Amino acid sequence: MTSVTATAQGKVNLHLSVGDARDDGYHELTTVFQALDLTETVTLTVADVHQGVPAEMTDLVGTVTVTGRDASKVPAGDDLADNLAVRGVLSVLERYRDDLAGVPSATFPVLDILVDKGVPVAGGMAGGSADAAAAMVATREILHGPAAVDDGFDRTPRPDDAILAELAGRLGADVPFCLTGGTALGHGRGDVLAPVLTRGTYHWALAMDPRGLSTAEVFARLDDQRAAAARGERPDQRAGGPADAQRALLSGDVDVLAAYLNGSVANDLQAPAISLSPDLRRTLAAGMDAGALACLVSGSGPTVAMLCRDRGHAVDVATALSSEGVGGRAVPTTTAASSRHGARIVAPA
Repeated sequence: MTSVTATAQGKVNLHLSVGDARDDGYHELTTVFQALDLTETVTLTVADVHQGVPAEMTDLVGTVTVTGRDASKVPAGDDLADNLAVRGVLSVLERYRDDLAGVPSATFPVLDILVDKGVPVAGGMAGGSADAAAAMVATREILHGPAAVDDGFDRTPRPDDAILAELAGRLGADVPFCLTGGTALGHGRGDVLAPVLTRGTYHWALAMDPRGLSTAEVFARLDDQRAAAARGERPDQRAGGPADAQRALLSGDVDVLAAYLNGSVANDLQAPAISLSPDLRRTLAAGMDAGALACLVSGSGPTVAMLCRDRGHAVDVATALSSEGVGGRAVPTTTAASSRHGARIVAPA
């Protein structure tokens, strides 16, 4: 059976400024993404071939299996609509269906999906978005790769990266970045991307919280806090523009990046995340006490990213937190380094 494996990376937001809620409920974002070498792996296998356009596109999804870190937290079984790997597969299959309009004897793959997770779930590190990105490039390879003609596919032009990026933007704000990887400046919902010049490799210790945080709830708390600030009940402290973060990354000097992270509000979602999960404040302090150069909440949290000087330093910081815990609570940790990779095929058909 034809099988394709693709990978995509998790991320950390080195800068995240959030605009006020628009009338449609969305917030304009300006963010600096950096991919990490925490990897999501998606393997698609052609289990069957469907003749003609299916009545329901979900008929093209066979089995869905999730393994690896936090696998039990990922929707599977009857919750396929909430599984981003499934949604990534279907987005490309639906594009293929639309391009096939009027083509006689169309055939479609029925795909078994295996997701092996390496990024914490519900940790603000885009693990689900990486699943979607890897699934999209794997589906494109199934439909248009070396074995596609023999399997009865490849009946339409191969969608280029720009088309995949357009489809990705419909799935979630982080999915387009997970396609491209590296380091990038995001605007809009975070899906309008431009590459950021960066030097060197950055090392992180990461402290996770298995309780997770809802991104929607963090944004709602941000709106509440800003409403309170407008009434004069609290300071209205916001992240500025991304220029200082970009200059720090261009310098290639970890101390310059640490000075930026320590010297200003780098993430507008950090305060509402702490409000919803007060233990985050202790974790941030514990990271600094353990010797991290700087600490911040990753995206909407609750993962805390602790900037370190090198890999050995990251291991030391992560070990200190995992062995000592925070406030009497065990803290799962790991380490990661910046990555240049986006979603890519690692085992083609």
